[in-house]
Amino acid sequence: MRLMRVGPPGRERPVIFTESGRFLDLGGITDGFDPAFFAGDGIARCSAALEAGELPEIDVSDERVGSPLSRPSVVVCIGMNYAAHAAESGASPPEHPVVFYKAPNTVVGPDDDVHLPRGSEKLDWEVELAVVVGKRARYLSSPDDAMSYVAAYAVSNDVSERAFQFELSGGQWSKGKSCETFNPLGPWLVTADDVPDPGVLRLRTWVNGEVRQDSSTADLIFSVPTLIYHLSQFTVLEPGDLINTGTPQGVALSGRFPYLGLGDLVEMEIEGLGRQRQRVTAG
Repeated sequence: MRLMRVGPPGRERPVIFTESGRFLDLGGITDGFDPAFFAGDGIARCSAALEAGELPEIDVSDERVGSPLSRPSVVVCIGMNYAAHAAESGASPPEHPVVFYKAPNTVVGPDDDVHLPRGSEKLDWEVELAVVVGKRARYLSSPDDAMSYVAAYAVSNDVSERAFQFELSGGQWSKGKSCETFNPLGPWLVTADDVPDPGVLRLRTWVNGEVRQDSSTADLIFSVPTLIYHLSQFTVLEPGDLINTGTPQGVALSGRFPYLGLGDLVEMEIEGLGRQRQRVTAG
């Protein structure tokens, strides 16, 4: 299933976007895709209603597409998780996952504007496979157990301000990761049963129509199940938590491309998970 939220900010309503291109209203099932939805078997309830033909069709063609995930409790991010990206960043591949956090209020719709922060000099893009946690994960015994804890996947842009991240960081990355609008997500959540192997997905980014990133999740240093297992040893993952799994090579940090400026257009997609686009505007 492809789960979406459409409508003005703060008033989005949940829908299913079917393979045939129809939009089906989920208002009778849930108010949105939040932690309570995932903890309460929301995906199973939506699937049952879809199978039973109980969902009315609606027209959302003129509506804004919001983040498919209602504000998560936490956004956990993995740094330098693609071998080629670590190399272009001037770092050796990490021996253990590099973990940092973004403010949950950075999550916005897939086509919402990205605001250039005040004082920004080095605004960067990062296409990432996002994972939504489906149930509480605590001290998993092995990566083999991890995939049953995945609810869905989505396209995520881990927008970064590199000067804030490294030059003004004070030793951590959150300043460069948590500015307003710094996590466009969507256009939809694709439930785990419709993504047979998250380790073979193509990821691409364009800036002003020119390709910047073109890679595959096959280049991940730490796979999705490895990440979930690893994180569960250090924190309790809750239903509805969002995990950004890292970005491939081709970012401005590499020195091969200019950083983003006002008016620039960023587009990105992941195979089977949809496409998003953002314009850089004044904050």
